[in-house]
Amino acid sequence: QVQLVESGGGLVQPGGSLRLSCTASGFTFSNYAMRWYRQAPGKERELVASISGAGGVIDYADFVKGRFTISRDNARNTVYLQMNSLKPEDTAVYYCNTGGRGRFGVLLNDYWGQGTQVTVSS
Repeated sequence: QVQLVESGGGLVQPGGSLRLSCTASGFTFSNYAMRWYRQAPGKERELVASISGAGGVIDYADFVKGRFTISRDNARNTVYLQMNSLKPEDTAVYYCNTGGRGRFGVLLNDYWGQGTQVTVSS
């Protein structure tokens, strides 16, 4: 079955950096886009960044442009989120997600990881 396992969260001071990882299994990883979402306490889950199956199409939410970088290693079935210049408002649980129409038109259901906590505080 499809599994997404995040890691790399933690406590960091404002201005610091963290790298999140999400390792996938149970589907053909390179055929599907991967996304990072986040959810802060009392707020709705929001899309942070997305990357296409081959890695050629990348999008970011405005609030992370220039600070976060999404990438993927299809040989390792892993997607990353490099987060630099972190701010207290980046504090949230970060989730890895996949699903939708793949590279060859095959539909994959929506799947989520368990989430990893990122706390930005001095």
